[in-house]
Amino acid sequence: MSESSPGALRPASGTKVVTPQGTVAVRDGIKPNALSSVADVSGKPAWLRVRVPGGARYQAIMEIVRSHRLATVCAESKCPNIAECWGRGTATLMLMGSVCTRACRFCSVDTGNPHGWLDPDEPANVADAVRLMDLKYVVLTSVDRDDLPDLGAGHYARCIEAIHACMPATAVEALTPDFQGRHDLVARVLDAGLATYAQNLETVRRLTHAVRDPRAGYEQTLAVLKFAKRHAPQTVSKTSLMLGLGETDAEIDEAFDDMRAAGVDVVTMGQYLRPTRNHLPVARFVTPDEFRSYRETALAKGFVEVVAGPLVRSSYRAERVLEHNNVGLDEAVLQGIHDSASAAMRC
Repeated sequence: MSESSPGALRPASGTKVVTPQGTVAVRDGIKPNALSSVADVSGKPAWLRVRVPGGARYQAIMEIVRSHRLATVCAESKCPNIAECWGRGTATLMLMGSVCTRACRFCSVDTGNPHGWLDPDEPANVADAVRLMDLKYVVLTSVDRDDLPDLGAGHYARCIEAIHACMPATAVEALTPDFQGRHDLVARVLDAGLATYAQNLETVRRLTHAVRDPRAGYEQTLAVLKFAKRHAPQTVSKTSLMLGLGETDAEIDEAFDDMRAAGVDVVTMGQYLRPTRNHLPVARFVTPDEFRSYRETALAKGFVEVVAGPLVRSSYRAERVLEHNNVGLDEAVLQGIHDSASAAMRC
């Protein structure tokens, strides 16, 4: 259970904390470092504004998450879409606790070594939460658990199987760790029964070392995705890119080609937003028009769908990804965002 209580004082980013399970962790994943004094590119644009979380449905989801001792990537990663998604009654559930064994420089999940701790009730609690939310499509993700002998693959599969037993008609998407590139562990999760399998590339080849934990890798993720498609060809395969970290258009284009060579069906793209001062700075703010252009380029390369926009995250409106309309972020909506931003900049 990791959702903060209302009014609770949150420890400062980069400081050591102790979880209720006794794990010593770094709050928000990254300690103060040389990047802490580096400023973002100036001028956060109007199209990145989001509404403050609230409302009855939001509160209901929060209560389900708390009462079932669950973590959500929505809260742990400071997702800008939490108000919209929880307000619609959807949440991306994060398995195996809220402490990750890795320390990627873009991610605000706490970092530490849980020393093998797992909640044995989590599969049943996850399934019951899905039932209470009455989800027809659920996204599961997790922290990396390099401390576990099977890196958490068995627990992941048990959660999926528990959902199927409780809600047979519910489709499950899994956004998994890379399991250190071990294909037998990827297969364990796939064989539990998935509608969609996701493993995020995160960034372009050149920036991977600077952005991701050293135990992750550009080629390792591509190899996992290629194996997943070969092992379960009927399962939709999916990956994601964060833009605004200093990548070039040519590097984005290369990443698209590499994804397609690995058999990826769906790619999502969104703006990287710095979660704390200790994380990587934002190098540029990508405009809605640029996102539309990247989407068109990727679609022309043969992806089944490309979901692209400033606030898009890998699990954003995941249940709508095969509507082939940018999950509802159609031309009219994007143009409205663009016009609103243009007007604000003229003021």
